[in-house]
Amino acid sequence: MPKEIPIRGEMIRLGQLLKLAGVIDSGSEVKAFLATESVLVNDAPEARRGRQLHPGDTVRFGSHDLSHDLRVVAGS
Repeated sequence: MPKEIPIRGEMIRLGQLLKLAGVIDSGSEVKAFLATESVLVNDAPEARRGRQLHPGDTVRFGSHDLSHDLRVVAGS
């Protein structure tokens, strides 16, 4: 069962999702991570840490598909 990531509002930024997913330890690592990893959002290359993600968006890098492991849900 996927881990639920509660968000306030209707979106989360890519950098925030990577941190909450445990892919990176801090927000300061996002830029370096995106410079060295090929990240796809909805099957399109993405290098912007501020990219807005909405429920249903897919995020993949390497052999990882975060949409299988995480589910973005509306917070309380």
